[in-house]
Amino acid sequence: MASSVVRAIPGACPAASSRRSIASGRRPSRGASVVRRSSAEPDWKTKQREQDALISVEENSVKAKVEEILAPILAGEGDATDGDDQTPASGAPPELAKKIRAATRSLESGLVERETEVRLLLLAAFCGEHLLLLGPPGTAKSELGRRLSAVCGGASFFERLLTRFSVPEELFGPLSMRGLENDKYIRQTEGYLPTATVAFVDEVFKANSAILNSLLTILNERLFDNGNERVKVPLLCLVGASNELPESEELDALYDRFLLRSSVEQVSAGSLAGLLQTRGLSGGALPTKETKESTTVEATSVISLSVNDFQGVRSAAEASVDVPSSVVDLIVDLRAFLQDKCEPPVYVSDRRLVKSVSLLRVCAYTNGREAVSEFDCLLLANILWQRPGECQMIRDWILERLAQDRGVEQVQYLLAGLFGRACRADGDPEECRALAAEASSLRAVLTTQMRSLAGATSGSLPALRDHLWLSPPDAERAAQTLGPLFSKVRRGLEKLLRECVTLEVALERNTEPHIMALLLPDYWADFIRSGPIEDVKPLGVGKP
Repeated sequence: MASSVVRAIPGACPAASSRRSIASGRRPSRGASVVRRSSAEPDWKTKQREQDALISVEENSVKAKVEEILAPILAGEGDATDGDDQTPASGAPPELAKKIRAATRSLESGLVERETEVRLLLLAAFCGEHLLLLGPPGTAKSELGRRLSAVCGGASFFERLLTRFSVPEELFGPLSMRGLENDKYIRQTEGYLPTATVAFVDEVFKANSAILNSLLTILNERLFDNGNERVKVPLLCLVGASNELPESEELDALYDRFLLRSSVEQVSAGSLAGLLQTRGLSGGALPTKETKESTTVEATSVISLSVNDFQGVRSAAEASVDVPSSVVDLIVDLRAFLQDKCEPPVYVSDRRLVKSVSLLRVCAYTNGREAVSEFDCLLLANILWQRPGECQMIRDWILERLAQDRGVEQVQYLLAGLFGRACRADGDPEECRALAAEASSLRAVLTTQMRSLAGATSGSLPALRDHLWLSPPDAERAAQTLGPLFSKVRRGLEKLLRECVTLEVALERNTEPHIMALLLPDYWADFIRSGPIEDVKPLGVGKP
């Protein structure tokens, strides 16, 4: 279609002048149809009208195709469904997300302001990691640990309160008398930590050196040295609780073993009335054999999660989920911020960073995605802090990073370069085909960015609201912070997407430069202003 447009004829000065006026940004008059030549009209004017009409037809054809491509992209942004009805597009089995949501609701039952801790607890179990709950007595720390064992159907549970005088027998089992008779130093581990699937250890930082080495091996390698034999430990997750941070350096390694950390505070004044009106296990009351049936019936009958549901998720996520460079850059910059710009510096070990990426993969996998999202990085606020006060600082840094221009300036720069190359191609079919493929790739990037900001104009941000592992209060606070900023970014992305699709369609039609000047006047003006003179001259805007 575009190749049929009549070019300016050498020697036909008025037509050449018309083309130069287009190149310089002055739009020529365009008629809806070719006007019949009148007897008094010069021949050159008739040709000019014909050329203008063909230009108009081509321009309108490109615009119509652009609107056709953009319509489903823009219309599909707000298609967010309720979380329970969502089916993961890939990754985890579709029913797993529903099980997680149901288990979350069950674990939250009877607890007030513990939405974040409940989700961290389940996430730790799916990742095969451990959770530290730090806070004053009476804040339902032990209740959370017990509830995890209720959710894991068939899981063996171990619980112990440590003191400074605790001995290894309390955690790992008594020495075998029969073994000592046979000169073997082995323990009877049945019913103790080496045979537990879920464990809760209160005042975990009271562990002394006699306990520490074996405990570290169990937490990290899932192995226990029993005599001269190293046995595997079926531990899925250990929940540690403490009223205070570790004081001695010998406990630093133990502290680092807890990948997920949460500071558990008292219920706020606004929710205190709700806490006092709850029944059953409100306030963290301990379940007894008599009340176990009534208090855990939902967790055992409604929830069908089993130990098998937790096992294998991390390895499947490692194999199927990608980590985009934007997420990697965020983590690298965050570590640099914590260690170089904070006072005192916040140390983040290499092991913790590697495990945090593995956790983000599991997060994306269970949410049904093939790649980690930047929104998943909000969970790093519960991974990278050393002191509770640093959690909010890390969250604020991540939110500020997410609110940046999301690469709009870089994409605009790439699009301007692509436009210049398209002008130099001057309608050559082979070059236009190659450039159209590049424009298509750029459109895919912009479309992904647009979809990640779905709901930004309404402030709902479904990517946060429907996230499995972000609690409703955390998601709401993040949406309130990011919503207005994302609305502005979204408008910029929509403009870029329209320009990118326009260029792509023009290249697919082998549209000539003087028509692309009408379709994308800002890029054309930049091209003739800053482009090399040898590229501009052939297009009729340089001096003869």
